[in-house]
Amino acid sequence: MFQEIKWTKVTEQYLDKYIILINYFFTFIKSNKIKIRIMFRQNATVPQNLTKQQSENEYFLLYYQFIKHVFGLDYCNSNKKDNIVLKIYFDKLPDTKKKNKTFKGHIYALNEQLFLNNIHIYNEDITEVDSKNHPILQCMDVILGSMNFKLNDMNKEKIAGTNRRGKRTIAKEKLYKEILKNIKEIYPNFNIGMSTSSRGDLSNKWKDPYRHWCFKTKDSVFNCKLTKKSK
Repeated sequence: MFQEIKWTKVTEQYLDKYIILINYFFTFIKSNKIKIRIMFRQNATVPQNLTKQQSENEYFLLYYQFIKHVFGLDYCNSNKKDNIVLKIYFDKLPDTKKKNKTFKGHIYALNEQLFLNNIHIYNEDITEVDSKNHPILQCMDVILGSMNFKLNDMNKEKIAGTNRRGKRTIAKEKLYKEILKNIKEIYPNFNIGMSTSSRGDLSNKWKDPYRHWCFKTKDSVFNCKLTKKSK
């Protein structure tokens, strides 16, 4: 591929290569050797009464909720006899060293929640990495990008002044459909815009190879004027 794999780099010229790559990547997901979790928000679901501090730190607050809840880590050591060590590799965090350090401290504090299940996080195992050196992160970026593309109707975008879509948009839609086909081989009734069901068993939050989580706060209010249909 000659360069880092990214959703933004998907073009008609490289489409076939991306399809081969993503199908190969999904062989690891389907065999549960890699777990993918996608978290997103519905913009029409508006959180209420946010403080200035919460608004300023929204990226880290959302990321913390993602790590704490979306993988179902509480269930990763079912017999509690194994000694599980989590190594948390973040893509480069986009803020000051001070804020990044504070965030990592909150991740380390998850030990209090996980300790009873014999699951441990060590400070030296909470680190930032360059995605250029991590193919798994790169492939995850392609899946995440495809979901953002579809959920925000980017597949319908037209070339300015025309009634037709660009070649890159068409290529990206084809790759999205290939990704969706792979997901539906795991979950036939999968809906990208809804949280994936636990199907009556909370441990599936860990066991499932692929899941979506539509995040919203408890005091959110739905504003129908902010929906895509309204626009």
